[in-house]
Amino acid sequence: MKEIIVVGAGLAGSECAFQLANHGFAVRLVEIKPIKKSPAHTLDSFAELVCSNSFRSDNLKSAVGLMHQELREMDSLIIKIADKHRVPAGDALAVDRIAFSNEITEILQSHPNISVVHEEFSNLAEVAKDNIVIIATGPLTSDNLNQEIMELIGEKSFNFFDAIAPIVYKDSIDFGNAWFQSRYDKGDGADYINCGMNESEYEVFYNELINAEYMEFAEFEKDIPYFEGCLPLEVMANRGKQTLLFGPLKPVGLVNPHTQEQPFAVLQLRQDNALGSLYNMVGCQTKLKYNEQSRIFRLIPALRNAEFAKLGSIHKNTFINSPAVLDADLSLKSHENIFFAGQITGCEGYVESTSTGLMCALFAAARLQNKRIDIPKVSALGAILNHILEHKDNYQPSNINFGLFPDIKPENVKKIKKADKKDLIVEQSLENIKKLKSNLNK
Repeated sequence: MKEIIVVGAGLAGSECAFQLANHGFAVRLVEIKPIKKSPAHTLDSFAELVCSNSFRSDNLKSAVGLMHQELREMDSLIIKIADKHRVPAGDALAVDRIAFSNEITEILQSHPNISVVHEEFSNLAEVAKDNIVIIATGPLTSDNLNQEIMELIGEKSFNFFDAIAPIVYKDSIDFGNAWFQSRYDKGDGADYINCGMNESEYEVFYNELINAEYMEFAEFEKDIPYFEGCLPLEVMANRGKQTLLFGPLKPVGLVNPHTQEQPFAVLQLRQDNALGSLYNMVGCQTKLKYNEQSRIFRLIPALRNAEFAKLGSIHKNTFINSPAVLDADLSLKSHENIFFAGQITGCEGYVESTSTGLMCALFAAARLQNKRIDIPKVSALGAILNHILEHKDNYQPSNINFGLFPDIKPENVKKIKKADKKDLIVEQSLENIKKLKSNLNK
């Protein structure tokens, strides 16, 4: 039997290696850390959450919440450990990122069917002649491997920027101006720290933000677009004074107990570790210079004395033109032993990456067993897979959303309400995933 090599121990690679190993396959997991790290990585452990510590909404009424539940049905390692290390975040699934990463690492390193190798993977075409190779190196693939991939597929990589938000120490927040509350009192009603601003305070903050100094782009980066789903704060601000008020600084659903009024603007902080000593500044990813970040965020009254555990940054992400180069099982059309999983395929987000890792494991296992796996189209897994494989013009990364699902409606019904359609999608999706799992277990 061919050896299975999974390259990259991020979310997709960790999920993929675990699923294959748990189904009895011997897996070699190749991870470049700690030998070499990208500018965005800080931990030596696996499944590092580089940006936010949030897997986004866990509510079944949302497409990503549905994807969470589908992954639970499919015994996902990533979601299981995320649930275990959950921290308060309203209806979102957020985790203590250190504890989460450490446990994933321990599980994979101790698994009897997984051998971990710490090195930079190379000679992709040669290795893949006799082995299954799954590339799950994420959007921060090393330059050398990226070059090998591009030579194989004959396509230039598409690049876009992603961003990281600052993290603040809780004990440096001024609670004379901040308060605990979830938007519309979701979750336990007090999962976020809210830092409000009145109109004049927001005016000062906004003007300083749009006139601040930013990090300079390298020449080769200047024409690379930002990912619209994760724009830097200053980029949003430059689209108009109201943009932030309908985005990350929106005040709706919040009441300041100090004034008994809805603030003009609110910056929310989400718990980042189990101890509750660190809080992530929600939606505040930025390319501001470090000294400018400290200066401008301290203009917010509750953060006037803020101390930062980590400041924000921007990093370049890479993805391939998947619809053009990948087959239905996520393998290369031109090299059937090479598979791709994770954000390098053009899915965007932790949960989506995990999903492709799981599906890639199913596809690789099916290949080795001469079987066929069909991911149900009416499911979150099927919807993100369809985006990766079928999106036609100007392929761009995407999170899971209900717009990616096929149009469905009950028989003999001419029109169905939008809310009812979502309920129907959720119901059918979970039924389909349960059938998929049952078929796999036969």
